Amino acid sequence: MAKVFHAACPLNCWDSCGFKVAVEDGKVVKVEGDEDHPITKGKICGRGRMLEKRVNSGERLLYPLKKVAGEFERISWEQALDEISEKLREYKKQYGSTSVLHSHDYANGGLLTNLDGRFFNNYGGVTEITGSICWGSGIEAQTWDFGDAYSHAPGDIMNSKSIVVWGRNVARTNMHLYGELQKAKKLGATLYVIDPIFNATAKLADEYISIKPGFDGLLAAGIMKEILRLGFEHQEFIENHSVGFEDFKSLLDEVSLEYIQTVTEVPVKIMTMLAKVYSQRPVATLLGLGMQRYANGGNTIRLIDALVAISGNIGLPGGGANFANKHVGQSFDIEALTMPHRKTESRTFTMMKQAEGIVNATEPEVKMAIVTCGNPLTQLPDTNKARKAFSSLETLVVIDQYMTDTAEVADYVLPVTAAFETEDIYYSSMYHHYVNHGPKLVEPPGEAKTDEWIWTELANRLGFGEEFAYTREDYLRMGLSSLAHDGITLDYLREKKFAELPVAPIPWKDWKFKTPSGKYEFTSKAARNVGLNGELSLSLPTESKWTNPSLAEKYPYSLLSIHPLRSNHSQFYHLLGGTPEVKVEIAEDIAKEKELVEGEFVLVWNERGKIRGKVSIFKKAHPGTINIDEGNWQKFGGSVNQLTSDLESDNRQGSTLYDCLVNIKKLPF
Repeated sequence: MAKVFHAACPLNCWDSCGFKVAVEDGKVVKVEGDEDHPITKGKICGRGRMLEKRVNSGERLLYPLKKVAGEFERISWEQALDEISEKLREYKKQYGSTSVLHSHDYANGGLLTNLDGRFFNNYGGVTEITGSICWGSGIEAQTWDFGDAYSHAPGDIMNSKSIVVWGRNVARTNMHLYGELQKAKKLGATLYVIDPIFNATAKLADEYISIKPGFDGLLAAGIMKEILRLGFEHQEFIENHSVGFEDFKSLLDEVSLEYIQTVTEVPVKIMTMLAKVYSQRPVATLLGLGMQRYANGGNTIRLIDALVAISGNIGLPGGGANFANKHVGQSFDIEALTMPHRKTESRTFTMMKQAEGIVNATEPEVKMAIVTCGNPLTQLPDTNKARKAFSSLETLVVIDQYMTDTAEVADYVLPVTAAFETEDIYYSSMYHHYVNHGPKLVEPPGEAKTDEWIWTELANRLGFGEEFAYTREDYLRMGLSSLAHDGITLDYLREKKFAELPVAPIPWKDWKFKTPSGKYEFTSKAARNVGLNGELSLSLPTESKWTNPSLAEKYPYSLLSIHPLRSNHSQFYHLLGGTPEVKVEIAEDIAKEKELVEGEFVLVWNERGKIRGKVSIFKKAHPGTINIDEGNWQKFGGSVNQLTSDLESDNRQGSTLYDCLVNIKKLPF
């Protein structure tokens, strides 16, 4: 008979759900929601339920593998670790420790995934990854504006008069917020959705505003022009708690509403309406991640932040510019786990520019890469460039549970444990303030090992094993040590399953910010301190008919690459059953112009690459819009990132995945 245990979702996701997991005969047989969790309340998404398949799949990697003459052969852990450690030793001796690249992403939010940092810092420091493909531009933007990126607690929208969901389909990516929106509407809140796609969240809205992809910041500028014209600005906040407003006001004076209407394809009357909405406080603005994935992405978030600030919706219940919540991760003692003081050398590539960095780096060249918590050959922009770069390395080591696109080109593949096979603490939510406990429930299959064990064995071979002479329990207590005074300990979490972190439910309530000036900064001193122009601008995407008319003539359509419904990035495509297909979703005007019907095969292409897929026509989307979900594996048709650019955003911390023009044509079969 199955026994049910508490657990937690490890996926890097807005919701970070509490689980109940049924185990029978040493095997996970069912994953359900924990109704006791104060935020997720027993409801979980299909991706969470898929973890049962991910743990039990017969495709799991079971043994260390080494590529010999182009084919993988099973080897012992001893051989794998001896050979990898010897390569690490030799590369450091001959070229320096930064000849090794640590390529990682954010596959899950486990506290002890930080132990890779402990290993590489004790090794001496390697070439590290900065920024984020997913949300880096917006994080940096809000850091410039506020000093950090914080959001209001989930229940606070019950205090909102209006709620603006801007570029965020919470029905797909944040299901528990969707339920809260329904409750807030019943309490009288008015819901506005701004998005290029009429999605499931838009269906819930009182008013849906369609916008040309990549022009959200210009829309915010138009709304602010109307706020100032109508005299709705919050004078006290602007005069006493901000800097740089006069420069920004001069910028707004330089542009007309007619121009903004033309480029955003949003009528002026909508801007006027939204100016009135924002003036009737409190208004909660819930920002999505897609609109900051452009060359002008950081500036886009900054302009929306400015709108929230000018209208007086900062620091009050029911308000906020809610993009991310870094306060959650800041609750833990990450430095105790990672030991950054042990680093003696350092070099960085942005996550977006890994391929270029591998190919062009000198003094030293990149000789070796170790990939953890990621699948760069699917997830990195400009896949074809990434594949050439990673394939050119002398040594590539991938630590994973499956033979991913990246693992396929590796020299060594090491099998690592999955969810429920080891104890950890999970805190990945960008939505709520709870930390969840995930116990070990089952044994891993074959010879799969924890990442902690792998780092310890390598450290022992490289001469700094004393820094890894701790148990997993010791490490968890280290990371939680900063929360002891709040009563949040490992013992407490093991008993209670979850705990609310000491995070302010309403950030910036005192209008004291973490910026250099201590005020909200329309002109960012932090940006200027790193050599960037900290002023707001009215910048546009790099790939548009306004910025590059000749490119837009060849490739007239805007390509989005949103998160898949049933897979957390690339993690579940191989477990969905059948053969996943590339679905090319197109706006009705494209279907009409190209004479395309549902289910036909098409080719989508630009100068970076091409991809074949099957047409699905949006019921309602902004004209000229195409979407292909990200994360698909090469063997199932390939990643949409064959088409996307590896340029960095304006603040250098984010991707330009959505800043992408393409063309499309019907295929004969």
